[in-house]
Amino acid sequence: MTILIAGAGATGGAFGTRLVEAGRDVAFLVRPARAEALRETGLRFIAPDEDRTNPVTVTTAEELAADPTPVDLVLVAVKAGALESIIADLRPAVGPQTLIIPFLNGMAQIGRLEAEFPGQVLGGLVKIVGTMRGADIVQMTDLATMTIGRLGGGEVPPAVIDALDVPGFRLQVIDGIDDALWEKWVFIAAAGVVTCLFRAPVGAIMAAGGEPHVVGIIDELEAVAMAAGHPVSARARAATLSMLTAEGSAFTSSLYRDVTAGLPNETEHILGHLQSTARDLGVPTPLLDLTLVQLRAGEFDRSA
Repeated sequence: MTILIAGAGATGGAFGTRLVEAGRDVAFLVRPARAEALRETGLRFIAPDEDRTNPVTVTTAEELAADPTPVDLVLVAVKAGALESIIADLRPAVGPQTLIIPFLNGMAQIGRLEAEFPGQVLGGLVKIVGTMRGADIVQMTDLATMTIGRLGGGEVPPAVIDALDVPGFRLQVIDGIDDALWEKWVFIAAAGVVTCLFRAPVGAIMAAGGEPHVVGIIDELEAVAMAAGHPVSARARAATLSMLTAEGSAFTSSLYRDVTAGLPNETEHILGHLQSTARDLGVPTPLLDLTLVQLRAGEFDRSA
């Protein structure tokens, strides 16, 4: 299959490297400056006990528009803030048979992509601890999994499974991808609410007596998932509680780190969309609402 990966950051670059090294037909859709750099130096990938640079095929939105050629599979691996521009950029590469798998956090991207490319979107999520070090891709631990499935249930085309089943990460194909996406959304949202509302790592929140409030936040967000028809499993709840109530933990959410650093963040994509979903379902979310007031007020103050 021909595969187009939208984004060559920590996620797209790490999984894309594994696909390239397995001999898959892969191109990266990136901005012009990034494309020029990758053409000159290749894509450097650093992981535990690994450090190498691979030549990669890259393209830009302008090049796709000039030579529109549909691909078989698009993997969307960008931050939420880039979703709208990426949809416009990749349109020349999407034909009637093209399938699209987004790996963004939350659920808003599913509806947005389905609206643009109805019937062509699969569900997907990845687990990896990665970052960018300059232009290099750094995978910080051995954890690397990709989970995909047909939204609403059904078979994933065998050709897609064969294309993505490569050494270097574990591919999982499941029937309940909608439930899995909701579980991840609830966890990421809970982590964001906890650390942004209390403005501290988990260990400090526990030391200050915050455990019952953290449990209340988790209960509140899980009630939204329940009302949406995607109840969080006992296993996932236990994992969330363990992560967000661990004494002495230095854990903070990526949302908290972006907000406190003054960086572009996914507040609206993750928390704002969950709030609007809860309202549509008639589920009260006072702690989520309070967190959003704080984050939006801070954003307004910085803008002013």
